[in-house]
Amino acid sequence: MDRMIDPDLLATLVAIAETGSFTGAAERVLRSQSAVSMQVKRLEDMVARPLFTREGRNVSLTPAGETLLVHARRILRAHREAIAEFSERELAGEITIGTPDDYASTYLPSILSLFTEANPKLTLNVVCEPSMTLSQRIREGSVDIALTTRGNGEVGGTIVHAEPLMWMGSRQHCAHERDPLPLAVFGEHCCFRTAMLRTLAEQGREARIAVTSVSIAGIYAAMEAGLAISCLASSNLTASLRSFGRADGFPDLPDVQLLLQRAAGRRSLALDELEERIVDHFRRWRRVPQAA
Repeated sequence: MDRMIDPDLLATLVAIAETGSFTGAAERVLRSQSAVSMQVKRLEDMVARPLFTREGRNVSLTPAGETLLVHARRILRAHREAIAEFSERELAGEITIGTPDDYASTYLPSILSLFTEANPKLTLNVVCEPSMTLSQRIREGSVDIALTTRGNGEVGGTIVHAEPLMWMGSRQHCAHERDPLPLAVFGEHCCFRTAMLRTLAEQGREARIAVTSVSIAGIYAAMEAGLAISCLASSNLTASLRSFGRADGFPDLPDVQLLLQRAAGRRSLALDELEERIVDHFRRWRRVPQAA
């Protein structure tokens, strides 16, 4: 292969890999689905290898596709950096990023500190709301990019991280021994709440909702005061709390999947860079063993 690869083709490859479908990629790159299919065909002809395997509407990368994806991201990053280097302006403007407050406190500090250090003229608006609300705001376009929990009414998006849900409660109190079991929960449509109630019902254990809060601060307060137990992502376990598992009589919980969503039609170097930093953050997270 001695021809140059059009960066637009590489951008489409990245979009398919991150959205998991040709339809999602078409929305991302602002092309028709047939145009995306033609771009993939051109890429596969150039490298003389299949890049994707298709299962219904979903697609996944072949080993050759995974290899090309690494090069594609590197080339596109260099392309953006070259444009920025010779641009008359630095990256500026505003970006609105949304996430539930439990992810805001866990993941955003390290992501945003590096991003804003590299782009000091950008203004970031951080919106902390439930995942279902943020998914709606992404569809409306009032939020540019959002990190949400999968399973809350979203359309599209890229799964960037998964970790276990974990039963948690105070180290100093015994709320976990009460009958019925007192629970601290988020709002009615929260998938954490659904998982708690479903798994306890399947176990045949009686429970009651003792505390409802729209924020993780309220959930923490209820647990630390010994009013209730709850379930959160494992990364939200703090020193004042302990986890409960099978040995304590608690059923297994499903993993929670974090979804990166982006408003349709939003194109900017700054938004591309922020999306890339979020994806890279979780890629590094997976490579580093987390403390038990």
